Amino acid sequence: MSFSEPLRNKKILIGVCGGIAIYKVCELIRKLKNEGAQITTVLTTGAEKFINPVLFASLSENKAYTNEDFFKPEGSILHIELGKYPDVILVVPATASFISKLATGSASELLLATLLSTKAPVYIFPSMNTSMWEHPATKENIERLKRYDYFVYDPSEGPLACGETGKGRLPEIEEISEVVKAHFVKKNLLGKKVLITGGPTREYIDEVRFITNASSGKTAFFLAKEAYYRGAEVHLVWGLDTFPYVLPKLNCFSKVPFPKVYFVKTTKEMFETAKSLFPQCNISIFAGAPCDFRPKSSFKGKLKKKETLAIDLELTEDIAKILSAEKTEKQITIGFALEERKKLLNYAKKKKKKKNFDYLVANPLDAAGKFESDYVIFTPKDLLEFKNLPKFQLARVLFDLLGS
Repeated sequence: MSFSEPLRNKKILIGVCGGIAIYKVCELIRKLKNEGAQITTVLTTGAEKFINPVLFASLSENKAYTNEDFFKPEGSILHIELGKYPDVILVVPATASFISKLATGSASELLLATLLSTKAPVYIFPSMNTSMWEHPATKENIERLKRYDYFVYDPSEGPLACGETGKGRLPEIEEISEVVKAHFVKKNLLGKKVLITGGPTREYIDEVRFITNASSGKTAFFLAKEAYYRGAEVHLVWGLDTFPYVLPKLNCFSKVPFPKVYFVKTTKEMFETAKSLFPQCNISIFAGAPCDFRPKSSFKGKLKKKETLAIDLELTEDIAKILSAEKTEKQITIGFALEERKKLLNYAKKKKKKKNFDYLVANPLDAAGKFESDYVIFTPKDLLEFKNLPKFQLARVLFDLLGS
């Protein structure tokens, strides 16, 4: 089975304006090309003041168009042809001046005329000083562009080129790239609610020390991101203190709410939170790594160091088993199994049946913590094997299976 690659062979036109953040476009081109996209660039006259178009032509391996090309008699109408070319258009960085011209319908140069002629979706990434971003004229222009069905992605807050700090900073390239990838992911989960558990839990010995494991939560993160990109309302029950991964707020997609993250510490907290959410969710994925044991009683304060310490342990709640036993015919549950390679298939098959999972993802113990792993996925009817599959691609495969 092949997995989906959102940007493979997608044609992307990047309109580049004359802002100080223009240097970030170089990295954006490289990143999108590495994802398999075909890139063409169009520079405004302002952009030409900042950078030589040869740089963008070299990075994209395609001609970088400038305003000089707008008036060349080559037997075709260039802005019409460019408007027909892409699957999506990005304007990065979009300056206040350019936004103003576009909002008025100006076609005074090549990029503006291309945007007026195209039927492709257009994403605009503004970048400017905070005062310019907050000016009533800019706000009015932005609202007008939204009414024209342009997707306007809000700038970030942070240090600006002028030395000030505020809103107006171009988002990081990783974030822009994720927005583009999300655009091409089929929204086959619109209207669905997805519950995902992720990360480890802690079981406290005293108020300072605890039992835990080395789970990074990456698998759960990629699952949550993929479900979000496909249009689902995502509820992520998260066992880590922070959420360190890039997840852009897709304010461009008004029907898709930003994932709600519930921070928990203990297995009981993860269980109680997941239990409260489970009845309303169509799909529940138990990708968390809750501790299987906890101290029968924890000590107050901080224990003093002694020669030995004996701790009685008891079993924690089996979150996946308890909740999967309560599912209705319309609910789908997905579990995970980690075991020694030689015991994996037999163990996973028994676990799927015992815990009443619809799907089960199994991977060998020797791959724990690695970016790639071998996986066996038990579906309701089949057994599928994958070699050296990155975790983010596992998420795509799993949701492709659910949609098939």
